[in-house]
Amino acid sequence: MKLLDVICKLKFLCVRLGLGLAQLPALANLGMTEIAVPPGPVAAELAGPVTVFYPTPDPERLLKQGSMSLRVAPGAPPQRGNGRLVLISHGSGGSPVVHADLARALVEAGFVVAMPEHRADNYKDPSRPGPDSWTLRPAEMSRAIDAVAADARFAPLLALDKVGAYGMSAGGHTVLSLAGGRWSPAGFRTHCEANLLVDFQFCVGLTTQLNGGWLDGPKQWFASKVIALKFADAQPQSYADPRIAAAVAAVPAAADFDMASFAHPRMPLALVTARQDRWLNPQWHSDPVLKACGNGCEWLADLPLGGHGAFLSPLPPGLSGLLGDLLNDPPGFERAVLPEIDRKIADFFKRHLLN
Repeated sequence: MKLLDVICKLKFLCVRLGLGLAQLPALANLGMTEIAVPPGPVAAELAGPVTVFYPTPDPERLLKQGSMSLRVAPGAPPQRGNGRLVLISHGSGGSPVVHADLARALVEAGFVVAMPEHRADNYKDPSRPGPDSWTLRPAEMSRAIDAVAADARFAPLLALDKVGAYGMSAGGHTVLSLAGGRWSPAGFRTHCEANLLVDFQFCVGLTTQLNGGWLDGPKQWFASKVIALKFADAQPQSYADPRIAAAVAAVPAAADFDMASFAHPRMPLALVTARQDRWLNPQWHSDPVLKACGNGCEWLADLPLGGHGAFLSPLPPGLSGLLGDLLNDPPGFERAVLPEIDRKIADFFKRHLLN
């Protein structure tokens, strides 16, 4: 047995022999490709592409994506990992690149990672954020699973009966919906009517901000009128995909949910939070969810000095104006803590998807 113990310390031999593969990090580089959502009942314009990160034996190279760079093996052939898929739902105006560090941690743990591009709420087209997007997002996660299942490179490597889902910000709203949360546009309106001043950026997004000037009053009046007119639908929104079996929500948008719907999540649910979040203050979003679900969910990590952009990793450089105010790291926050949080997220999915 001593010889076997020595062999199992060498990851590449364990991979070859299939010994304890589910418990070991995948010996692989980070592959990246984009696949299309297969035809279905949803109109083609509603189905954006899906970016896939995955284990590959091919070497990585530096790839430029706009103002950002990452090391990946574009279009490389995939290799078998632990046989499970994890979805990532990006935030408003988001892209796959800003979740590349988490994707790498998940791939190193053996997962394949798929990120759907959420319609009209992504970096190419940010025209319809908020409740308009939140209504579509859970089904877009399901179509991402379908896209991976239809791809001849990935389908043979995966069992899709137990899929994980991670989401940050608006993506956190997505996975809370998948975990059994109920919300409505009217719930959004009710929260914003009562809390517009203290939760202004949640209610209006990036359209404007309060700065203490004489225009703050007219801004609040106009915002309240638009919200009252646009978000009157009280029909509860809910969505279920039985293939999705575990979820992690990071700094989620959540104030519009019926908190009673989190009393018994339909799957293992974890939250990751940041105390200095100026876009989605945990007082109105993460904390009520944690209180409502009690022992029914895990509080994986909390960043006392982290802001809303803490879980964008890598963080886009050169953010300025209101977006920079909301996403750039607060003074004193150290990004050196993020790899450990990524490991905790990967461990959460290993516990709930590999057993």
